Amino acid sequence: MAQQQQDVGKVGSALRFAAARFNAFEAALKSADLSAEKENAIEWFGNDYKEMLTDNLDFHIANPPVATTDAQADVEIYKG
Repeated sequence: MAQQQQDVGKVGSALRFAAARFNAFEAALKSADLSAEKENAIEWFGNDYKEMLTDNLDFHIANPPVATTDAQADVEIYKG
């Protein structure tokens, strides 16, 4: 289980980095002066992410994931 948790952590970290990289690119495309608008962009993307994360955490509080092990594949299956 510890290895699977490490793997999930690595995937989560990679996804957050990819999202941050893409959001910076998006802000650069939309901004006439990114240097001047940097703090506003950080606040906007941060608030947007916080709202989405809050909604998803509330979902998982109400519907905790149930991990089961498939004897053949040794894969955790989400049954939420």
